[in-house]
Amino acid sequence: RMEGYGSYTLPTGGEYRGWLWDGMFHGKGELQLIKGGGYRALWHRGRPTQGKYTFADGLEFDEEKWPYCDGYDRRFYTEICLGFKPPGIPQLTNLDPPKIIPEGCYDCGDGFYNPETRVVVDYKFKFLRNADNDEHEWILRSCRRAWDIPIEHKPKP
Repeated sequence: RMEGYGSYTLPTGGEYRGWLWDGMFHGKGELQLIKGGGYRALWHRGRPTQGKYTFADGLEFDEEKWPYCDGYDRRFYTEICLGFKPPGIPQLTNLDPPKIIPEGCYDCGDGFYNPETRVVVDYKFKFLRNADNDEHEWILRSCRRAWDIPIEHKPKP
């Protein structure tokens, strides 16, 4: 069994780097996910005892003091870090510039959704999942559509 400091690649593509004991995560270690996020924790026999999740954009999750999208402050995390854009230039997503949505599809946060096929693909067009009725209705009601893209701001010469 694995013991000591090392790295282990999971079947999902994620990677653990840290201390191992008797084939389990044990001690300080970090689990890096393929989408870019990660979980740094103190592990005890394969289970985290204390830790912190960091999203791919660098935002750290804090269950007690979660300031992000709390109803009072609706800024994207990139706006918190980098400030607002000049007036008249909207920021539609946390990614700037936002992904270009294929015709007839919706941007549902982790990829594109085609309402005709009810399939969600990631931003590289790899299959993620089939949407059930609840997700389908939520996406149609809440998500950005390809045909809602505003005219790009062009500064005066």
